[in-house]
Amino acid sequence: MQLFLVLLLVAAMLATVFALIKGIVAFLRTTEAELKSGEGPSASALKSNTALQQRLLFPGIAIAIVALLLLMASGK
Repeated sequence: MQLFLVLLLVAAMLATVFALIKGIVAFLRTTEAELKSGEGPSASALKSNTALQQRLLFPGIAIAIVALLLLMASGK
């Protein structure tokens, strides 16, 4: 069980790094014209918003897995 949780932890950490890189790329592709247009959120803004949500979700999952691992280790 611990091996499975460690593998999940590594996957969550890699997903966090991937989401961070994806968010930075989406931010860098945003142009000034997109920011000033009053037509609602642009496609790049929506991608950036999704990346932000993922940057919050994946570390939360990683923290939960670490908490489970700590609880399992203290129970021995």
